Amino acid sequence: MSQTILVVDDEQANRVTLERILSREGYRVVHAPSGRVAMEELRDRAIDVVLTDLKMPGMSGIDLLKAAKKIDPDLEVVVMTAYGTVETAVEAMKEGAYDFVSKPLKRMDLVRTLRKALEKRTLQVENRRLRERLEVIGEGEIIGRSQVMRTLLDEVEQVAPSDATVLISGESGTGKGRLARLLHRMSRRRNRRSVTVNCAAIPESLLESELFGYERGAFTGAMSRKEGRFDLARGGTLFLDEITEMKPAIQVRLLRVLQEGEYERVGGTETLKSDVRVIAATNRDIEQEVEAGRFRQDLFYRLNVIRMSVPSLRERPDDVPLLAQHFLVLYSKKNHKEVNGFTPSALEALSSWKWPGNVRELENAIERAVVLCRGDRLDVDDLPPAVRGGAGARKRVVFEVGTPLKQVERKMIEETLRYCDGDKGVAASLMGITARTIYRREAEWAHEEDGVKR
Repeated sequence: MSQTILVVDDEQANRVTLERILSREGYRVVHAPSGRVAMEELRDRAIDVVLTDLKMPGMSGIDLLKAAKKIDPDLEVVVMTAYGTVETAVEAMKEGAYDFVSKPLKRMDLVRTLRKALEKRTLQVENRRLRERLEVIGEGEIIGRSQVMRTLLDEVEQVAPSDATVLISGESGTGKGRLARLLHRMSRRRNRRSVTVNCAAIPESLLESELFGYERGAFTGAMSRKEGRFDLARGGTLFLDEITEMKPAIQVRLLRVLQEGEYERVGGTETLKSDVRVIAATNRDIEQEVEAGRFRQDLFYRLNVIRMSVPSLRERPDDVPLLAQHFLVLYSKKNHKEVNGFTPSALEALSSWKWPGNVRELENAIERAVVLCRGDRLDVDDLPPAVRGGAGARKRVVFEVGTPLKQVERKMIEETLRYCDGDKGVAASLMGITARTIYRREAEWAHEEDGVKR
């Protein structure tokens, strides 16, 4: 994209000439007849370099330089003057001007000066982005160097500064909540609160009052007014996790907030204005939920302004060693242990496993391994049983022809649980069922055995 130069000069002929020269060099040119108009341009659009005359009615070039630096400290300013004294040059440079050029302007000298100023500006912007990236990685929010993660982080940089609603999709354990926090931290709302609501963890009867608050006497036990999450997040970000678990009645109220920016507390009559950026997340196929009638189509459209998808760990195997090392350092420090790395066999096992539980499963595996590790390097025997042999070492279970289906099912579930060290979530993922199914089967088996004993 072309870089933008703001030309400020009270003489229209000078502005037109400079625009013609700089446009031919491939730059986008914006011009202003005064310092006041230039300040409006700086507030309304992204400017890379300001080229300003020194002597102008009202706000001088030096005054504009000082004011522009307050808006954007990294902005480069080149001052033009027909009064090319050493004192003027020193004053301009002291106030932060990149350079000083004298009239009548020489085309090659002007273009060379502006090119160097733009190069410095580009370097400053890149360095700032790099620092932000390093700060993010240092805090362990989003870690990855694979192509899919680089693409995702590029999307974050582009989307974060806006107030657009974001819908994040991805499997459980991929880091959707971390991505939402990153979007908030890189947004203009980062100095205000980020409030999270897990729509699946709050009973339907309480979710409405949790989101919108309630007035005194709204229901039995409402002894005083309570602010809701929309109140608490005012000016900041509201993250609605597991949004597809929200019941239809609440969906209607949320739709109104997104459409009209208004809501009332439960039991209240005062209409309140909403000033929050909404980020929602789901691990379900939300389009399928809409087709099934469980999720409102109009609400889906309102949430789906910006769609971001967090890849599974299977889609970015190159990030497994990087993530594993991060968690190793984190939990070694937390558990006061000197574990400095991995054996080759441990790394091979970590890279071979398909991680159905994604980053959350990897983190739990490394934490467990660090606690059990007896040496200074984490070995394959320290890893959970399911991970040790990688994806290709799954146990073969053989049944005789005619074995009742219920026995086959129970044997498969029990062997998979044993293989996964009792982790029902991992076992369910391997078998393509839900953890709830395993709990229900275990309850049925216990009930049958109890009946036999009686």
